Amino acid sequence: MKLGARILKTGLAIVLALFVAELLQLPSPVFAAISAIFAVQPSIYRSYLTIIEQIQGNVIGAIIAIVSVLLFGNHFLIVGLAAIILIMIHLKLNIEKTISLSLVTLIVIMETPNEEFITFAIIRFSTIMLGIISAFLINLILVPPKYETKLYTAISDITNAILKWIRLKTHQAADHLLLKQDIDKLREQLVQTEQIYLLYKEERTFSKKHTQEKLRKLVIYRQMITASKKALDLLKKMSSFENQFSSFPKPFLYRIHSISERLISSHEQLILRYIGKAVQIHEEEMDSYEDVQHELLNMYREYQQLEEMDDTYCGMLKLVASLMDYKDQLEHLEILVNSFRSYHREDKIDIKSDSLQI
Repeated sequence: MKLGARILKTGLAIVLALFVAELLQLPSPVFAAISAIFAVQPSIYRSYLTIIEQIQGNVIGAIIAIVSVLLFGNHFLIVGLAAIILIMIHLKLNIEKTISLSLVTLIVIMETPNEEFITFAIIRFSTIMLGIISAFLINLILVPPKYETKLYTAISDITNAILKWIRLKTHQAADHLLLKQDIDKLREQLVQTEQIYLLYKEERTFSKKHTQEKLRKLVIYRQMITASKKALDLLKKMSSFENQFSSFPKPFLYRIHSISERLISSHEQLILRYIGKAVQIHEEEMDSYEDVQHELLNMYREYQQLEEMDDTYCGMLKLVASLMDYKDQLEHLEILVNSFRSYHREDKIDIKSDSLQI
C-alpha cells in the first residue's frame, strides 16, 4: 500500500471508531481507536482475513482474561501468566498476527474494576471490536488500489532499467561503479514487485470468466518477473566478469552483442504486446529463439576450439549459460502471452504511473 493511502485509511478508521464509540457513549473510546490501527490493511481481501483472525484472537483473549480474573484475580503475576497462555494458544492456532491486539484486549479486561467485572469486560471487548469493524468498513468504502496496474508498471519499469544497462554493457559503455550500485537497487525493486504481485493475487473476482482470466494473468505476471530476474542475472554476470568480458576476441564480443540485442528486443516487445501495444508473429518469434540457441551453442564450441584456453574461458561458459537461461524464460513467456492473447484479444490494461511503495 502506498504510504499516503495507508495514512489516509488509518486516520479515517480512527475517526470512525472514535465517532461511533462517542455516539454509543462507550467508556474508554481510545481502545476502539487502538484496535482500528491494528486492523487497517492494504486490500479488501486482507482486511477480510484480518477481521476474521482478529475476532478469533480477541474472543480468545477475552475468555482467558475473564476466566483468569474470576478464578485467580487480577494480580500482575496472573496477568503475565494469562498473557503467556494467550500467546501459546495463538501460536498453536497459527494466528500469531493477532497476538498484539489480543494482548491489549486481555490486559484492558483484566485491569477493569472488580465491581461489575463481567459488564465492564463485555463493554471493553465490544469497544475493541468496534475499532476492528471500523477499519474493515473504511477498507470497503475507499476504492482499493489497482494492483494490476501497479504490478504491470513495476515490471515494465524494472525490466526497462535492466535492459538499458545490458545494452550499455554490451557496448562497453557502462560505468562499472554506478552499475554495481544500481544492481543492488534493482534487486530491491524486484522484491517490492513480488510484494505487489502477492497483493494482486489476493484480489478476488466475482465471476467464473474473470477468475479464469485472472489465473492466466497471474501465470504471465509470474513469468514476467522470472524473465526480469534472469535479465538481472545476465547483467550481474556481465558486471562480475568485467575484465574477462572486455578481453573476449572482438568477433565473439560482436556476436554476444547481437544475441543480447535480439533477446532484449524480444523482451521489450513481449511486455508491450501483452497490453496490445505491439504486434509479433508467434511462429517467427519461436524460430528466432531456436536460432539464438543454435548461435549460442556454435559460439561456445568455437570458443572451445581456440588454441589458447585462458582465464576468459570460464567467463564465456557462464555468460553463454546465462544467455541460454534468459532465452528459455523469454521463450516460455512468448508461449504464455500468445496463448493469453488468443483468448483475450480485447483485454486492455490502463497503464498509469505508480510508485513501487506498498
